Amino acid sequence: MPQDFYAELGVARGASQDEIKKAYRKLAAQLHPDKNPGNKAAEARFKRVNRAHQVLGDPKTRALYDEFGEEGLREGFDPDMMRAYGRRGGGPRTRFTADPGMGGDPLGGFRDLFGDLFQHRRSPTRGGDVSSEVTVDFPSAIRGTSLRIQVQEGGQEVTVRIPPGADDGDKVRVRGHGAPGPHGGQPGDLLIVIRVRPHPHFGRRGLDLTLDLPITPAEAYRGAKITVPTPDGSVTLTVPPHAQSGQTLRLRGKGVKRKKETGDLYVRFLVRFPDSETPELDQAIETLERALPQNVREGIQF
Repeated sequence: MPQDFYAELGVARGASQDEIKKAYRKLAAQLHPDKNPGNKAAEARFKRVNRAHQVLGDPKTRALYDEFGEEGLREGFDPDMMRAYGRRGGGPRTRFTADPGMGGDPLGGFRDLFGDLFQHRRSPTRGGDVSSEVTVDFPSAIRGTSLRIQVQEGGQEVTVRIPPGADDGDKVRVRGHGAPGPHGGQPGDLLIVIRVRPHPHFGRRGLDLTLDLPITPAEAYRGAKITVPTPDGSVTLTVPPHAQSGQTLRLRGKGVKRKKETGDLYVRFLVRFPDSETPELDQAIETLERALPQNVREGIQF
């Protein structure tokens, strides 16, 4: 049975390209093999959703699909000739539907028609592009890395270079590793969508990185020199005396390096107190309490 790509993504036929993209991203996140290890049904649905997005996500292939169905996506299909045939036959034909009298083949007698049309297109044709996804950890995306991936089961392995500074959703094109070209044509390309795993401590805003860094009450009160990890290695950061929890310092040039641009690293201090309770700690807190203003929240209002 022909696949209904709109139903596969759960969108109406009149959906906008943005609605199609959002529906695909939501389904791809739910069905990704990393989230469903060993689930063959989810893996099969993931492949169908990817195929539906390949067709509907491109306005050109979507228009062919809307007018001719899946037959319009076949290599060598000539839409102009098909439309001309429709005009000669008494009017333009749009999307073909099944005739109950045709039995199990929904295209019935149109098979011969399509076969005749394809005979006129035997010149070498470029193969289609193939989409896939890879998931990398946060440091590998920031620093760049190379991966060996197998696009199809039993297929050839391909080396994919993830450039430094790659972000979630970025695409990498590997030329010549897509679908083979009919009649000796050039193969298409492989389009890799990059997915980046979240980091437990670092965040990202464009080219800038963020880090919530615990410091002790003594370091906050007296000031200190502490070690901070960065993508280029550890650096020394000076905590100013009387630093407050939530206070942020910027380390210039220690963010994401992408092409000729470099972001910054924003370090936010979080004053960390012990989790346990002891008489000595209680006494220290009481001493600290007496040194603080009577109302530390004075003047705060909406």
